[in-house]
Formats: sequence, C-alpha cells, structure tokens
Amino acid sequence: MAARGALTASLDTLVTRHGIAGAAAEVADPECGRWKAARGVADRDTGRPMNADDRLRIGSVTKTFTVTVVVQLAAEGRIELDAPVERYLPGLIRGNGYDGRKITVRQLLQHTSGLPDYVEAIADRPVNDWRYRHFEPRELIATALTMERPAKKWHYATTNTLVAGLIVEKVSGRGIEAEVSRRILGPLGLRDTYWPGDATRVRGAHSRSYFPDPGGSGRQVDGTEWNVTFGGAGGALVSSPADVNRFYQGLFGGKLVPARWLAEMKRTVPADPDRLWLGARYGLGLVSSPLKCGGTWWGHGGTVPGGHRALGASGPGGRSIAIALNQVPGTDKAEADFRAVVDGAFCPTDRTHPFQEKTA
Repeated sequence: MAARGALTASLDTLVTRHGIAGAAAEVADPECGRWKAARGVADRDTGRPMNADDRLRIGSVTKTFTVTVVVQLAAEGRIELDAPVERYLPGLIRGNGYDGRKITVRQLLQHTSGLPDYVEAIADRPVNDWRYRHFEPRELIATALTMERPAKKWHYATTNTLVAGLIVEKVSGRGIEAEVSRRILGPLGLRDTYWPGDATRVRGAHSRSYFPDPGGSGRQVDGTEWNVTFGGAGGALVSSPADVNRFYQGLFGGKLVPARWLAEMKRTVPADPDRLWLGARYGLGLVSSPLKCGGTWWGHGGTVPGGHRALGASGPGGRSIAIALNQVPGTDKAEADFRAVVDGAFCPTDRTHPFQEKTA
C-alpha cells in the first residue's frame, strides 16, 4: 500500500533528519482496517523501540474532548453557545479590561474571546518551580487575567478551555473529568484514555518523553514525570493512538453529537498562522487543514512541555490517523514534517501537489 510506505517514510524523516527520539502512528480505515508504523525508540536508556500501542500525554487534543461535552450540553438545551460567560460563571472574567459579559461560550471554544494564554506566563518560570505542583483552574484563569490582551482577534489560549470546563461543571454539577469519562470514554470504550489528576507518572505501557535540559546543556532530558494539572480541561489527558482514532471516528461518525451540532463544530474562522500554520482554520475545538492532494483533514494537535507531541486527524473517506512523538519538533521544518505525516497517510503519492508551508 502506497500510503503505508509514505507514512513509514515520513516517520523515519522525523527520527533520522530531525533527531526525534521516537515517532509512531496508527491509521484506521473503513476499508483497510487498522495498521501501525513506528520508528526510533520509546526509551533512550533501554533502547526499547517506539510502539504505536503505547500511551502518551496528548496535550491539547484534550480540547476536542472537552468541547465535545460542551456541545453535547448545548444540544440538550443546557448551554447556549452564544450566551455570555457571565450567565454561567458570574464574576469570573472581570478586571484588567476583560469582561465575561462580553465573551460568549462560542468565542471560548473557537479562541476568539480575546483572553490571553496563561500557559505563556507559567512557561516563563523556572521549570522545576511548577513541574510537580498542583494547579486549580481558577488560579490559572486568574493568572491569565493579569496578562496583556492579545493583539490579534484569533488567539489560541488554553485559558478558554479551562473556562469552558468550569461551565460544564456549573451546568452539569459534575467536573469536566467526570463528564468526559461518562459521556465519551465509557461509551466509546477508550480504555487507554484517562485523567491523571496529580499523578506524575503515566500508567501502563507508555513511551518516555524528552525535552531540552533547562540547565542549558543542549541535551534532551527525561520529562515523562509531570503534574499536568496546569493543562486541565485543555491539556491533561493521557491516551493512545488507537483511542485517539476511536474518539475522532466516533465524533465524525455521529456517535457523540447530532449532525446539526457537528456542523456547528465545523464552522471555522481563520487561525493565526503564527500560532498554527498557513491554511489552518479553527472551529469549535477542531482544527481544519488542507491536504496536499486536495480536501481537508479535521482534528487537533497537542503538546506537553515534558516532550510528548500528539495529533489526531480525520480525512476524506473516513480514514483517520493518530500520531505520537516523544520529543517536540524543535524547528519550523521539523514541525512541517510532523504535519506532513498526515499527508503521507491520506494522500496517494501520485496525487500530491505543492502547498506552501510556513517556513522560518
């Protein structure tokens, strides 16, 4: 199969050309079934090979899970997408020019709220000051409200998803973790996907992850153990490529939200190419991106500071791909080659045509 060879070659590029420790992917196709590929190592110390069955931290892929629950509640008439945040969380977004009376739920979900990203403030601190500590969503939102307003109308901010998670809690009476588990993980049988809470270790078989030595040595150090409450509803989930594929197939296959509401999720606005990439658009918890062979893939990517990088995408014909790296690409070219893995899975090699990628 041409797609299998192209996928394997693109993973190999990440490992051999860009020095990524390990890269793996699973492709799920309605006609061809499921198949996997992997290159590099899951553990630098032992040399254990990368494996597409391993769990990893999926970072902002979590956002689609959280937003799906918000949309489910909207479909049930319990949340109004165009209602102000103030209706559900009175007084939460106030001060420094920010006003929850002027921000709608929809704007949270599509990152047009004008809220800054608290992650930028946290990441500026010495890493060991926050790597192992617990964060509360309201604490992180309060941090965001002390920051300057973003300059552009579309500004990707995990702050938005934390607020959305609190709206779910207010409306349902249960935390976002419980609602995602009850409404998505259980019904779809996602047995590798879970909220880690304050646990710093990943349960079960998993790849290690690596990030640049904060001491400045230039080496990659182990970042697997991390308290990811700083990501919360916008970035804390642990999963596997197979589960990520099942999730997006369930979402786009009509198992999670009615067709009318899936259409709402796919109503996009232009994304800032400096925050994503050229051609990317953003819906409600979903990225859309053009394929080199024509058409579009839908899904989301995710990164955690410890080094895991994930992406789940659904393309034409119902084929989906989930990608796992255990080291974040360090250059624009490496990031572009990471996204090119999706084209390798969805585009026959004789049908590709040039598409201008953002470069440094």
